Amino acid sequence: MSKPPLAYFITFTCYGTWLHGDARGSVDNQHNKFDAPFIETDTLRIESMRKKMKAPPLFLSEGQRTLVTAVITEVCVFRNWTLYECNVRTNHVHVVVDGNADPDKMMRDFKAHSTRRLRESRELGTDRAVWTEGGSTKYLWTDKSLEAAIEYVRNQ
Repeated sequence: MSKPPLAYFITFTCYGTWLHGDARGSVDNQHNKFDAPFIETDTLRIESMRKKMKAPPLFLSEGQRTLVTAVITEVCVFRNWTLYECNVRTNHVHVVVDGNADPDKMMRDFKAHSTRRLRESRELGTDRAVWTEGGSTKYLWTDKSLEAAIEYVRNQ
């Protein structure tokens, strides 16, 4: 039986703020493999994706960011997951977490509970897209990789 990872570095983005082909890098189904390169910068692909969007991009306000941070913390406490670090930005979220769950499930829980609370607080309409589909779940196998992820989320 193999040793489990120390933690996960989970990243997900707000709806429409980081499209495939963006120069910052992204991953689609064809690039979603270990050590696969990011999608190359592609302005035509970005423009095509923008035209298909059903709502404008969502950028989180300071109040919304505070709420999402609180929800992620609450989910971790409820699920008995260890939250090492969380940083909710205007257009994306980084979480370094460990727990007895698949990291994709963790990400889905963070998104679902945050969306519900944003809607309950009347911060968003009931039909507003909040998050981009999917996200990134990196496995942190060593103390060095865990420390680097925490440092990145905290200070960069």
